[in-house]
Amino acid sequence: MHTPNLMFNLMQDAKGNNVDLSVYKGKVVLVVNVASKCGLTNNNYDELNQIYLKYKEKGFEILAFPCNQFGAQEPGTNEEIVDFVCTKFKSEFPIFDKVDVNGENAAPVYEFLKTGFYGILGGDIQWNFSKFLVDKNGIPVDRYYPTTSPLTIERDIQKHLGLL
Repeated sequence: MHTPNLMFNLMQDAKGNNVDLSVYKGKVVLVVNVASKCGLTNNNYDELNQIYLKYKEKGFEILAFPCNQFGAQEPGTNEEIVDFVCTKFKSEFPIFDKVDVNGENAAPVYEFLKTGFYGILGGDIQWNFSKFLVDKNGIPVDRYYPTTSPLTIERDIQKHLGLL
């Protein structure tokens, strides 16, 4: 039997290009629902950038999915979001099309992430900057609250990269 994994999803990036998530097979991936106008924005983007720059050459990737479902804190267009993230924070990781993470219009990748860990990580996303760590086989291995500092999960990233 084949285990479902993240790599079966086809998504659009913020520029409207189709991205087959199978391109991330073999990498450890952190999936984050982001927002530009959230109280958690500055710290999360700063720390996500630090982790990304430190591990991107070691097989680590961050996939950022803008979402406007929490307090309307991501109201801009994809172009405005990319400009904000890349100009203000100098982020280099991929930014995807704005998505819903909860409800009947939730993006398939989030439907998978919320149920893909056999219920342990299940349940709706609570707020901006919820984080899912996905192993090299595309299987979710951990879920972190929005208030979890990206730097505090560095050890988990190292473990899944085989650096510990």
